[in-house]
Amino acid sequence: MTERRTVFFISDRTGITAEMLGNSLLTQFEDIHFHRVTIPFVDSHEKVADAIRQINATATAEGRRPIVVSSVVDETMSETIRRETQALTLDMFQIFIQPLEAELGHKSSHAAGRSHGVANSHEYFARMEAINFTQAYDDGALTRDLDKAQVILIGVSRCGKTPTSLYLALQFGIRAANYPLTPDDFADRRLPASVLPFRERLFGLTIQAERLHEIREERRPRSRYAQLDSCRYEVREAEHLMHEYGVPMLDTTSKSIEEIATTILHRGKLERHIY
Repeated sequence: MTERRTVFFISDRTGITAEMLGNSLLTQFEDIHFHRVTIPFVDSHEKVADAIRQINATATAEGRRPIVVSSVVDETMSETIRRETQALTLDMFQIFIQPLEAELGHKSSHAAGRSHGVANSHEYFARMEAINFTQAYDDGALTRDLDKAQVILIGVSRCGKTPTSLYLALQFGIRAANYPLTPDDFADRRLPASVLPFRERLFGLTIQAERLHEIREERRPRSRYAQLDSCRYEVREAEHLMHEYGVPMLDTTSKSIEEIATTILHRGKLERHIY
C-alpha cells in the first residue's frame, strides 16, 4: 500500500517559491503519495495562528507529522511556525539566508514578497510585455512583426507549443511565438512562408505519434484529426521538414513544460529578462 503524507506550503506571498522548491524535493520520493496544501498570504500573527491550527489538526487526524515548507520571511512569525506546529518544518529562509548573511557580512532586509512582487518594475513590465506578445502570436494568429519574437516554436497541433510559449513568457520574459505545421505544409514540402525569414529563431517540437493520438482523441474523439495514422503521418513529415531546414528539435513526449522551456532557453541561447 502506498504511503501517504500531507505537505503544507506556507508563504507570506503567493506560495510559488515554496511550492517550486518543495515539489523539487518531493519528486525524490517516488513511493510516497503526497497530499499538497498551499496556504498563501500568511502575513499576520492571526493568519499564522490559523495556519498552525490547520496543520496541527491534520497531524491529529492522520496520526503523523505533516511536512511544512515555509517561505515566511518575518523572523518572529517564522519562529512561531517552527515552534508551535506538530510538523517537520523546512524553513527556506532560515536554511539559506543565514549562511548568506554570514558569507556576505550583511544582514538581509527580511522583506516579504521580494521574489514575486513588483518592486523591480523593469522585470514586471518585461513579463507583461512577453505574455501579451505570446498570446497575440499563439498558433500563427499573427505573422506581422514576427521579427520581434525571440523564439518561434513550430510543430504539429497539440505537441505542446502553446503551454511552452506561455511558460517562456511568464517565467523568463521571453517573447515566444508559435506556428503550427499542417498537412498543407507537408504537401508543399516546405516551411510556411511567414516563418522562413526567421529560420535562425525557429525551434521545433515533436512528439511520439501514439502520445499525440491520445491527446487528440481527448480533444476530438473518433475524428480524422485524432486517428493514429494521421498522427504518424504528421509527426513524420514535420520531423522531415525540421531536419531539411536545420531547425533544432526537441521530443516533448515525456518532458514537463518546465524541462521543455529550460532546454529551449539554453539550447537557443536566449536572453532572459526575468530572474
